[in-house]
Amino acid sequence: MQYQGVFFDFDYTLGDSTGPITVGYQKGFQAMGWPAPTREQVRPTIGMTLMDGYTKLTGDRDPARRQEFYRQFQLAMGEAAGEGHQRIMVEGTRLFPGAEELLDWLKGRGVQTAIVSTKLGTTIRRIFAHQGLGDRIGLILGGEDVRRAKPDPEGLNLAMERLGLTREQVLFCGDTVIDALAAKNAGVNFCGVLNGTTPACAFEEYPHVHIAPDLVELRRWLEL
Repeated sequence: MQYQGVFFDFDYTLGDSTGPITVGYQKGFQAMGWPAPTREQVRPTIGMTLMDGYTKLTGDRDPARRQEFYRQFQLAMGEAAGEGHQRIMVEGTRLFPGAEELLDWLKGRGVQTAIVSTKLGTTIRRIFAHQGLGDRIGLILGGEDVRRAKPDPEGLNLAMERLGLTREQVLFCGDTVIDALAAKNAGVNFCGVLNGTTPACAFEEYPHVHIAPDLVELRRWLEL
C-alpha cells in the first residue's frame, strides 16, 4: 500500500451518532424557541460545525445565537452535559461495518492513523474506549484542538506534523465535500466514503483517488 498515514473524518465516515446528535439539536432548538428539527432534517448537517448546522436549519447567522446553540447542545448532549447524557452520546454511537477490521488491518501494517473531526476529540475518545478500541487510532483531533474548522486544512496539517508525515504520504477519508475540500487545501489525497448523505456525484468536482461505498470496500481498495 502506498500510504504511510491514513486519516479519517469521524461522523458518517467511521461512526454513526445520528440518534444522539438529533436529540442534541432538538433540545438546543427548543431551549432557543425554535421548533424541534426531525432526524431527517438533522442528518445533512452532520459533518458541519454545530453552529453552521444551526444556521443551515434556521437561517439565523447571528454570532451570539450561533454560539448559544452550541452551548445548549453541549449542555444537552455534549461534554458539558451530565454523565447520563454523555453516556447517551457515547453508547448511542455505533461504528460502521468494517471499521474495526479496517483499523486493525492498518495497525498491523504499521500505517499511522488519525481522526480529524469537527466533533469534540474528548467525545470521540470516549466512544472508542466504550467500544474497547482505544488503541486503534494513533491520534484524535477534534473541534477543540483547532482554531479553524474544516475545510480549513489546520487539522490535517496538525495531524501530519504530530505524526511526522508529509503530504505525499497521507490519504484522508471522509464523507462530505467539506472533507474533500479540506484534503485539497492540505494537499493530501482524498477518498470519499458513502456512509453519509453525500452522493458520489457530489465529489466529482473535487480531487479524489477513490470513492468507497463503505469501509469494507475501502479496505479492499487499500490492499491493491
